[in-house]
Amino acid sequence: MYDDAGIVVIDRPTDKCAAPCAVAIGASAGGVHALRTIITALPADLPAAVFIVLHLDPHGRSLLPMLLAASTRLRVRDVRDEGIVESGTVYVAVPDRHLLVCDGRVQLAVSAPVHYVRPSVDRLFESIAMSWLAAAIGVILTGNGLDGASGIAAIKQGGGYTIVQDPSDAEYSGMPKAAIATGAVDTVLPLAAIAPAIARAAAIAAAGRAA
Repeated sequence: MYDDAGIVVIDRPTDKCAAPCAVAIGASAGGVHALRTIITALPADLPAAVFIVLHLDPHGRSLLPMLLAASTRLRVRDVRDEGIVESGTVYVAVPDRHLLVCDGRVQLAVSAPVHYVRPSVDRLFESIAMSWLAAAIGVILTGNGLDGASGIAAIKQGGGYTIVQDPSDAEYSGMPKAAIATGAVDTVLPLAAIAPAIARAAAIAAAGRAA
């Protein structure tokens, strides 16, 4: 749902999802190293589904799912068709398709690019915010541009937890700085500290959702 200014408005969860918590991660330039660092360090019993958007060549083939699968005990899927969201699974957006979640299912969309990119971090984060509310965790990593800023604000508005890589620690600081400028960021951390922060926040969010 959007208001007259085009800002996502979140007032209630729209979905009942199998995963008690969702972690949405957005990155662009420099993102492969950052994503591998985080996914490698996440625990195998993470009580969450993880969704990743990395800006990619729309005409290329992404090796990211293979790289991540080789370094984690979590399941890794490149999302080429719709399916039910499962906890303990990492869902990776494929080139030239928006990755969304609706009614407890991952979905692909070919709607217009956002900030000139598809997949869009904003589109993913907004769908995660509406699905999980306070059990949503948004993470912005290295990259240039504005994508992810309105998405991180949507997650915060829904009661979720927001993390941004310290711009001084990021290979490219544009996306982290744009997210921080929204005033909707709970914590700014160096890359090495982000995975432990995700694990702690996911445990708290999952416990709250179960209560």
